[in-house]
Amino acid sequence: MNCFANRSVLLVLLALFLAGGAMAQENQTGNDSAIPPEVSEYADDWPLPNYDYANTRASNTTAINASSIGDLGIAWSFPLNATGQFGAASSNPLIMGDTVYFQDINANVFALSLATGEPVWSAMYNNTSVAGPNGPAGGWGKVFAAVDPYTMAALDAETGEELWAQRLAGRPGEGIDIAPTVYDGMVYTSTVPGLGDIFYAGSNIGIIFALDEENGSVVWNFSTVDDPESIWGNPEVNSGGGVWYTPAIDITTGMTYWGVANPAPFAGTPEYPNGSSRPGPNLYTNSMLALGHADGELVWFTQVLPHDLFDHDFQIPPILTSANISGTEQEIVLGAGKMGRVYAFNRDTGAILWVTVVGRHENDQLAALPPGTTTVYPGALGGVETPMAYADGAVYVPYVDLATTWTPESSLSVGANQTGPQPEFAPFEEGTGGLVGIETDTGKILWEQTFDAINLGGATVVNDLVLTATFDGTVHAFNRTSGDEVWNWTAPAGINAWPAVANDTILIPAGVGEEPALVALRPGANVTPPTPEPTPEETETPETVPMLAITSPAEGDEVAA
Repeated sequence: MNCFANRSVLLVLLALFLAGGAMAQENQTGNDSAIPPEVSEYADDWPLPNYDYANTRASNTTAINASSIGDLGIAWSFPLNATGQFGAASSNPLIMGDTVYFQDINANVFALSLATGEPVWSAMYNNTSVAGPNGPAGGWGKVFAAVDPYTMAALDAETGEELWAQRLAGRPGEGIDIAPTVYDGMVYTSTVPGLGDIFYAGSNIGIIFALDEENGSVVWNFSTVDDPESIWGNPEVNSGGGVWYTPAIDITTGMTYWGVANPAPFAGTPEYPNGSSRPGPNLYTNSMLALGHADGELVWFTQVLPHDLFDHDFQIPPILTSANISGTEQEIVLGAGKMGRVYAFNRDTGAILWVTVVGRHENDQLAALPPGTTTVYPGALGGVETPMAYADGAVYVPYVDLATTWTPESSLSVGANQTGPQPEFAPFEEGTGGLVGIETDTGKILWEQTFDAINLGGATVVNDLVLTATFDGTVHAFNRTSGDEVWNWTAPAGINAWPAVANDTILIPAGVGEEPALVALRPGANVTPPTPEPTPEETETPETVPMLAITSPAEGDEVAA
């Protein structure tokens, strides 16, 4: 389903005309006054969660390539003392000049020396209910991060002192699980409808927020559920939406692009099997949204999976690039999610240009589950789980093959909404994974590599290589043209996060196991130095504001199919 907000068409076309079609998204260029000074200054480092505003995760300014990667060794290792269901780390480091900014799964934020790994400062929040992904963004002399499940905060980039904190989550089961991004004086973030002991409980929804970077006040917000009061007709039972990963920003037009998560309950409840409590498509779940960056106005949305039964979020960070589609050059946005499909959209209209299936698929196209049990691939913890990367006409997609077995009454909800049986999840050790290269002009698969472990390490392009990592802690490097493996390395712990690269250093968060650490690899390093100890000082979160009002497109706004 694709819908276009007609009253915004002229504004978008005018912006495109004025921009002259120049979409050099791989660099931090465009409206320079809107870009934080640090993001511009350190554009060749790793200043944003996915390297640049286009979310390409592709660096070509480092000294690391197929010829030198075999010389990598551990330069330093910073221990992570956090604990979480999927390890101590589920975020991307930032690299700005000689400083690394990193957040562990317990919301603790660290500034480290890039050269040595020694801590510059630590802001310790120790919130164990954060699920991830999380992580920092930086700009205007501040570091921004979710410091508990409900609160986004700004820290002084030089000292770690908390400058402001803004409570965003309105209901007990709503919280923040996203690495924010920064642009034009604003911090962009989102809530999701599931945290800790209350997961997808009735009435919980996800809200996108733009905050003033100076004081944290809300500039605008947008409900990812199209009717946030009635929630598809049954607010006591239904929930959904929200954004788990950093949006892309087209810095020539000011448009932001967001991949939205799934509806709930899923698959259903004893009283409402097969999602019958939420008839219809359940907008805007499992959709790509285009929102104006300044006001949050919905310009278009395209839903790729109506009435999702299987927790098949469309959550992966969108990627902005251009492609030659059937002989016509188009600006496109790429998206993917746990449904195990990669989509290319026209960036101006939201029209789907191609769809490519990745990984194993079985029973995932059922409109309703039959009585009894049904095993589905991708499962609720499968498909495309972690960020993609793009370079030179190809997108690189990590995927997970892991099954979930459902009944029509199975529910993954926890807390007040948990009235039916839980689905059955295949153990992680039974899962496998893969990495595919896809041609962005056509959607054709160029090459594929498979793994004996699930792939939760994202994809990252470094010159002529593409990197990924599996949950067992193996980092792989492939020739990104041929797909041939040229190097692999075993980390000291398993991996459920994705790296940052700058100059001659790769930073790898390895957070799963008994010795979790943020590890720095450099050519020629072959001795592990003493590991620095995190600063034990804790930072208090100030009292936060009460529940905020939420908005969606106003009644009467023209949104045409």
